Amino acid sequence: MEKVKWGILGTANIAKGCTIPGMQQVDNCELYAIAGRDINKALKFKDDFGFQKAYGSYEELIEDSEVQAIYIPLPNGLHLKWVKEALQHKKHVICEKPLALNASAARDMFKTAKANGVILMEAYAYLHSPYIKCLKADIDSGLIGEIDYIESEFLTQGYSEDIRLYKEQGGGAMYDLGCYCTTMILSLIDSTPTSVIANARYTELGVDELTNAIIKFKNGVNATFTVGMILGKDTGSRFDKLYIHGSKGAIRSDVEFNQSGELSYKIYLDKEIIERKISVPQNYSLEIAQLNSCILNGETQHITPDFSIKNAELMDEVFRKIGYYN
Repeated sequence: MEKVKWGILGTANIAKGCTIPGMQQVDNCELYAIAGRDINKALKFKDDFGFQKAYGSYEELIEDSEVQAIYIPLPNGLHLKWVKEALQHKKHVICEKPLALNASAARDMFKTAKANGVILMEAYAYLHSPYIKCLKADIDSGLIGEIDYIESEFLTQGYSEDIRLYKEQGGGAMYDLGCYCTTMILSLIDSTPTSVIANARYTELGVDELTNAIIKFKNGVNATFTVGMILGKDTGSRFDKLYIHGSKGAIRSDVEFNQSGELSYKIYLDKEIIERKISVPQNYSLEIAQLNSCILNGETQHITPDFSIKNAELMDEVFRKIGYYN
């Protein structure tokens, strides 16, 4: 079996707890190299997960000619530099969400990918899930009629100390959580945003800890989302909610972003409630398998450049409305 040799830039928690375990479930994925600023951490990852090589710098991994694809879970503020560096060395890249701090940077990255003949995909693992596919199928079938309203909510714990607290690293609730809500909304609404109203509450360090937005779309659909790092500091708490209203009914889901296992959501129709049950594998394995198929078989990437840029443009507008960069 032909395999893709993967390298990982950084020893982030999401790599350790989510993406690497997902990679281990993909038959045509080879855990080839891990790089960290601390070589001892990289060596521990090598031993723990079975990588062939460990590097004490990101440059060394990127310059390794054996590496075909790179996963980048670095802080948001470092994405542009290292994504472009990897792409310019002809490596395919999956970069953690949000790919870019603004739409201009996202366009720059995708332009670089195209110029070098490689694939760049933003890492929204949940968008590869059969849960999302089932949700879309119910909407596309017309079961709840014409969609007129979508509401998404994502709340998590607050943090005593974390990179999410610092603006220079792309911190705050909107960058960390809001991108999930905006991508969920955009994936369900085939239309263009025409107006955004948004407000936020800020921390003393200058990042948003709570943001709410109302979005109007060209096709008449309204959407709203609320995100916040407000459920008590360091409690491990989170709350996810999705509500979709249509002319014939509604869908209500408490499924968490990136959740796997036996999941369900409910469809509310006149005099009838339908419960959908879906068996969902580890989401991170799905995104790696999909990019491998793009590399090895010429499959089209599910999360396209156009989608990522459209989402970045929407996020730009939210940031403008909440005065994040004022």
